[in-house]
Amino acid sequence: MRDSLRSINITLRDIARELARRFSTMTHGEIDVLESIIIPMRFRKGEQLLKLGEISKYIFYLHQGLTRQYYVKNNKEMTSRLCIDGDIVMSVESLFRDKGSNEVIEALEMCVVFALPKRRLEEIALHNQNIQILYRKILEEALIEQQSHADLVRFESAADRYKRICKEMPQVVLRAPLVFVASYLEMTPETLSRVRSSTSTEPLP
Repeated sequence: MRDSLRSINITLRDIARELARRFSTMTHGEIDVLESIIIPMRFRKGEQLLKLGEISKYIFYLHQGLTRQYYVKNNKEMTSRLCIDGDIVMSVESLFRDKGSNEVIEALEMCVVFALPKRRLEEIALHNQNIQILYRKILEEALIEQQSHADLVRFESAADRYKRICKEMPQVVLRAPLVFVASYLEMTPETLSRVRSSTSTEPLP
């Protein structure tokens, strides 16, 4: 759902600056342009940022909250991504092929999200080199994350997968239901329970 910023202690300008700081170097004028297309949204726990079969139109900056991306295989929900505060969230295939999504993006906590409409972002990127760089780096980050997850589940043992997520994504381990963490790591909840009990690697609260 779209929402105002009155109950959120942040401005669209703050978000534009944060995106510029992370992904590009921008002039004040370019930050003005970026700020003008950002749409604030809020999703309650259990609401979907993207529904199955819906065509994705946004790149989401998750300012606050926890989301899960999943697809259904053999009547089972398979978690493909878990995102927390500060992450970029998107369905890459749906967004760039302009087709109905084969995955769902769901809020696991109340989420404050700032959406970048893909078409508007592409329009302003045509005339602003630094915004073009920002756009490219956001896409690069998404593709690298997907490849990293694919390598994780293909090449690492169950114990090593768990140790790595504890090191790289400690807040996900602390905040996400363990059944979703297990699915993300492509192991059963029982296997994850055994791995947790046999390793000393635990994220700090």
